[in-house]
Amino acid sequence: MKAIAKRERVDVMARLLADKRSENTRRAYRCDLNDFFTTRTGSEATPEKVQEFLNLSRGQANRVVLEYKADLLERGLAEATVNRRLAALRSLVSYAKVLGAVDWELDVSGEPVTTYRDTRGVTPADIRAILSGCNLATLKGKRDYALLRLLWDNALRRGEIVKLNVGDFDAQARRLAILGKGKGSQKEWIDLSARTAQALSNWLQARREAYGDMNPADALFVAVDNATGGARLSTTGVYNLVRDYSAEAGIDRTMSPHRIRHSSITAALEATNGNVVAVQRLSRHAKVETVMVYEDNRRAYQAEVTNLLAAMA
Repeated sequence: MKAIAKRERVDVMARLLADKRSENTRRAYRCDLNDFFTTRTGSEATPEKVQEFLNLSRGQANRVVLEYKADLLERGLAEATVNRRLAALRSLVSYAKVLGAVDWELDVSGEPVTTYRDTRGVTPADIRAILSGCNLATLKGKRDYALLRLLWDNALRRGEIVKLNVGDFDAQARRLAILGKGKGSQKEWIDLSARTAQALSNWLQARREAYGDMNPADALFVAVDNATGGARLSTTGVYNLVRDYSAEAGIDRTMSPHRIRHSSITAALEATNGNVVAVQRLSRHAKVETVMVYEDNRRAYQAEVTNLLAAMA
């Protein structure tokens, strides 16, 4: 790739990555961009290689990226993977444009993709079996019961669970301030059921007796083992907790915190007779169309119509 213009040197990739809040997002962008530069130049991205790419004309850059897209497809990568890597490149160029490093954008589009999402989850009876496995006579059991109730009653994500602080829980008002997905540092209040609020109060009281007084900025959920007792519970810890209780309950499906979220949303649609607007308030999805995926899977509209057609002929 030959540079055709001299521009001010800016480490665009580093600035782009630093602008991403989530470490997982930064890792994904870095991986996808490094794949592009490794494919084109034989080694991972450097500020010099990024600048060399950005110094291309719009037409030259589009040709290079079209060749890269063809290479991705030849490798047999899934459409979603191809699209994600192209999106990372478009983001790089768009960010460079904001910084004044280029005056063009990429025009290479992604591949059409239809994604099936298995949102069926498990039944409320399965959830009851999971909850009943918590030994409420123990500190760990009280913690786990409160956490599992939040996953079910409020369809929280595990990332939201581990970011909760003691000060986020308002026991009197029965509400919780959560840092939702993609919300930056802006928290939102959600209402709690009486059972969940009581479970949280019981857990905090038992924790206070075990570890002493807490500050509002302390983690709401902490480890209770001898090695790491008092440390903020990790996302891996939440995942393992759900997996272990599910196995003890005899559930043969692969379970995760997100599977409980799926189950909660599907059960809410069932309980509200498909009120997607109300359930969107529970799930806090940005678009109601996302909730419609759950409703379509719950109702199996396609199978219903297929059977109607079959009965006609």
